Amino acid sequence: MWWIWVLTGLALLGLEALIPGGIIMVFFGVAALLVGGLSAAGMGGPLWVQGLLFSAVSIVSLLTLRNPIMRWMNRGTEQSESIDSLLGQQVLALEDLAPGAVGKAELRGSSWTAENIGDRILARDQHGIVERIEGLKLFVRAI
Repeated sequence: MWWIWVLTGLALLGLEALIPGGIIMVFFGVAALLVGGLSAAGMGGPLWVQGLLFSAVSIVSLLTLRNPIMRWMNRGTEQSESIDSLLGQQVLALEDLAPGAVGKAELRGSSWTAENIGDRILARDQHGIVERIEGLKLFVRAI
């Protein structure tokens, strides 16, 4: 019976390789390999004990190890881009913005509230540059 656990474990690990992102099936695959190894060594017990051991190891390892592993795998990669990286980026005015006026500007495909802090008008469809950000408001100047 041990070889069924080993084949199941290998199939689950292979399935994990085909599923993008999640890291879930690996815990079930490792648990099946563990139960298969114990069974091959004569320490697996009856089938119901093997099933219980498989379930317990799978669920406990999934609940306790998945988040730390995901954090470890994603370290060094920023989940969301820092808002400060928008400084110096070009915006496209969606309406005329006189000096000191507040209106809408497009930045990276999204519409933002923008205030013209320059001394000349930022005309519709004209490019400006982000000088400062406060909350969700961009402070822009005509280029």
